[in-house]
Amino acid sequence: MNVLGINGSPRKNWNTATLLNKALEGAASQGATTELIHLYDLNFKGCISCFACKLKGGASYGKCAYQDDLTPVLEKIEKADAIILGSPIYFGNVTGEMRSLIERLAFQYLVYDKNYSSLVEKKKPVGLIYTMNIREDMVKEWGYDRVFSANQMCFERLFGTTETLLATDTYQFSDYSKYVVTAFNEADKAKRRQEIFPTDCEKAFDMGARFVTKNLSDIGAGEPAGQ
Repeated sequence: MNVLGINGSPRKNWNTATLLNKALEGAASQGATTELIHLYDLNFKGCISCFACKLKGGASYGKCAYQDDLTPVLEKIEKADAIILGSPIYFGNVTGEMRSLIERLAFQYLVYDKNYSSLVEKKKPVGLIYTMNIREDMVKEWGYDRVFSANQMCFERLFGTTETLLATDTYQFSDYSKYVVTAFNEADKAKRRQEIFPTDCEKAFDMGARFVTKNLSDIGAGEPAGQ
């Protein structure tokens, strides 16, 4: 079984990447092969609205026709048995790179029929991991919950089982004294990173492990792999 992690953060060793690596460690602990892709290493853009993926009888029907660094990533997602997407929240939404990936990934599979059905042939579990600076009690107040719900609904419609993990009130800098951040208390942030973030890491690990064990359980019950 192959589990693919995709990092939508420009930082490769901070909160989002840490949680993604923990999720992949969980998957590997159950025998899966894993890979982590950093979107900020790639040169690509979002959907260009060419509609080639919707063209009747077209060579690219159901597949994004635009060719750039994201093309092989989309191919890897199609072949993977599970995918876990991670992004920090910038101004109330995922990063631009992650949003561009979601546009290209989801639109190619979405059918403009009465049911908005899916062309995904190989169903797979999807994990959505978000890291953010705001506190947990502010998620609904600031409208973040609507963004997360919309993304989960999209992936559930297209791919099947989808889980969301939130890491709130995250620690942003190694030295707060270097930045203008008087809105935050560094001691409180550091304490939360020591006491709460490890639990977030455990949840991510469990997500990765669960995706593999569920897949194996489905196969044992006679359901084809990836279905």
